[in-house]
Amino acid sequence: MSVLRTVLGDIRLVAARDLRIEVRSRVVLDQVLPFAVLVLVLFGFALDADHRTLRTFAPGLFWVTVLLSALLAIGRSASLDATDGTGTSLRMSGLSPVARYLGRTVAVLVQLLVLEVVLVGGIVVLYGVSVDDWLLLVVAGVVAGVAVAAAGTLYGALASGLGARETLLPILVLPVLAPVLIGATRAFDDALGVAAVDGWAWTGLLAVAALVLTVVGASAHGALVED
Repeated sequence: MSVLRTVLGDIRLVAARDLRIEVRSRVVLDQVLPFAVLVLVLFGFALDADHRTLRTFAPGLFWVTVLLSALLAIGRSASLDATDGTGTSLRMSGLSPVARYLGRTVAVLVQLLVLEVVLVGGIVVLYGVSVDDWLLLVVAGVVAGVAVAAAGTLYGALASGLGARETLLPILVLPVLAPVLIGATRAFDDALGVAAVDGWAWTGLLAVAALVLTVVGASAHGALVED
């Protein structure tokens, strides 16, 4: 139990550090959120502001916007240790690679959940959708967020280690997250009453994907961040 408490404490320490940096820099508030809302608006223009079409495709448009915006947040997270020897200091701090990975994943997840809340409001206002099942919407959003954060943190570290974070990250992470995009879209189809599908079954598949990505990320992250 003492080992578990130590690991949980280290996870909180890393997550709190990343979130404090984000609060001070305001990158998510000043850059990521405006970008996400702008993407939603552009989707509306592209579909000629047809509310029926927008309501039908709102779940897919929502999750495409989340993934595109998540790339910015993940890239920002991966860059935190790239300067001033911060990464080296963390490796020498005694924090386990698992705790560093999970702490960073938690910090990215918090940012993604804020993004999702804003975008749900965006599709309600801009696309005229209504939520039929709030519980399904929240659970699917959180589980899909975990999957995106877990994969993004792992591949962000990989891209950063290869020295081409900005160009490699989308190429690496988007194919991995394609199944998550499909599952999250189908779950939101049910939650928003767009299609007659079993959203909870899709959410269960999302939970499996999130678990697998988290376990793989925690296992591989240590090797990726070592010099």
